[in-house]
Amino acid sequence: MDEEDDHKPLMLFGRDVTRIPCFRNSFLSGITCSIVGGLGTFMFTSKPKLASHIGMATFVGSTWSYWVYCRYTWSKQQIEVARLQELIEQHATYAGTPKEKEIDRLPLVDA
Repeated sequence: MDEEDDHKPLMLFGRDVTRIPCFRNSFLSGITCSIVGGLGTFMFTSKPKLASHIGMATFVGSTWSYWVYCRYTWSKQQIEVARLQELIEQHATYAGTPKEKEIDRLPLVDA
């Protein structure tokens, strides 16, 4: 049985959030940070209202921070993958032609 057959979607505003890159990791990171921040605040101050406020603020801040970082790196990887696919297609197009020999003589430059 295929993995996609067992997939049960989690719909939010008409969109399957399990298919969104970085969604799961962002929320797991936010939950962990909020628990640590809330419990740490409570242990040091013994003020439950302050601890819950700190926990919620930590959750929001860490979730959004991780989301932005993760999506940025994911986008960079997607751009690099697209560039590599284009280069592979060009290489396949020029295979066996004089243009391929010309390209192979060019020095490699890290852009």
